[in-house]
Amino acid sequence: MVSTRGFLRLAVVGAALTAAISSLCPAAQAEDGFPFGFEMTLDALPQPGSKRIPTLEIGDHGEAKLDLWCKSGTGQFSVAGNTVIFVAGQLQDRDCPSARAQADDDLVAALSEATTWRRRGDLVSFVGAKPLRFRINTN
Repeated sequence: MVSTRGFLRLAVVGAALTAAISSLCPAAQAEDGFPFGFEMTLDALPQPGSKRIPTLEIGDHGEAKLDLWCKSGTGQFSVAGNTVIFVAGQLQDRDCPSARAQADDDLVAALSEATTWRRRGDLVSFVGAKPLRFRINTN
């Protein structure tokens, strides 16, 4: 049988070990943080006649590089808690069919309208009028 004093000693040692392991594994702590420094792929099917799926690369300071179905460009993410603001920069058109260009415009509009975000493992969701889900590229 463990005495109260022994139980408290075990609890303190357990808490210290948990804190030490957590400080050694920052990746585990960052699993639920905003994906600064990562590239993500939109959780969507390719457009008809194309194998391309949009990607979004977010730099350490929120700078974003978008490579969409047809267009590419830049933008900026600002994050505070679970609130997100995305401002699109200049997009370059690559002479694609109008349906793909419109899909790109719709995707950028949905990112710009997102007001919150959440992360569950490798899935990042941007929530707004049209929710978007991206998968962090882990390869």
